[in-house]
Amino acid sequence: MTGSRVAVVTGAGRGIGLAVVRALAAAGLRVVAGTRTVGGELEKLAADGAVLPVAVDLAAAEGPARLVEAAADAFGRVDLLVNNVGAVHPRPGGFDSITDADWVDTFNINFLVHVRAIRAVLPHLYAAGGGAVITIASVNAALPDPLVMDYSAAKAALVNFSKAMSKEAGPRGVRFNTVSPGPVSTDLWLGSGGVAETLAKEGGGDPAQIAAGAARQSVTGRFSTPEEVAASVVYLASDLAANVTGTNLGIDGGLLTSL
Repeated sequence: MTGSRVAVVTGAGRGIGLAVVRALAAAGLRVVAGTRTVGGELEKLAADGAVLPVAVDLAAAEGPARLVEAAADAFGRVDLLVNNVGAVHPRPGGFDSITDADWVDTFNINFLVHVRAIRAVLPHLYAAGGGAVITIASVNAALPDPLVMDYSAAKAALVNFSKAMSKEAGPRGVRFNTVSPGPVSTDLWLGSGGVAETLAKEGGGDPAQIAAGAARQSVTGRFSTPEEVAASVVYLASDLAANVTGTNLGIDGGLLTSL
């Protein structure tokens, strides 16, 4: 990978997204990092000019296109899109507790944002003669869970969509792949309002014990780190994966047992 390549990363302000920004910048790419609020970590990365933070509401219909446009305006091209933005809200009340508005919100942030970003970036990738789109999905795409029923459905749609896009865009040199992490040591699981804390409040347990129980479901007995997920993105973006497309790469510590 060379310094002339330009990557756009959504949901780049923390967790997996921030780790991806760091890893791509370290690999020599110029990175346009989209996030609702630009915080201290992105500002530090921006100091050497390799990272351009962009404050944008990606949940808004025009948000993804604005981010891609900012990248093209700043660097004249886009070669890589990393679709990372997403959110999960545990539903201890099950199906009856999920309203129409909940379904719409979940599919907007976990599916439609990615569709819009791809729609905006494809002309640039085609113009560059090729490129890659890497989408952060979830182990829940293949592990339906009543606790996160709407999230699981949206992530399954995302993997299906990416596979279809790999067939359409492949002949024009654009590769589409997904990465499906299991539990990752980020705020989504471990932070305030995260999965562990939500389940603890519902059942009267301890968040740390709930997180430890989730980790034990993996063969490795631990959560993945954001840096491990980011490393898979760097690989899929590189020439080492030049003939890898339509693939869903799991990073779940052996959590899924299906072939």
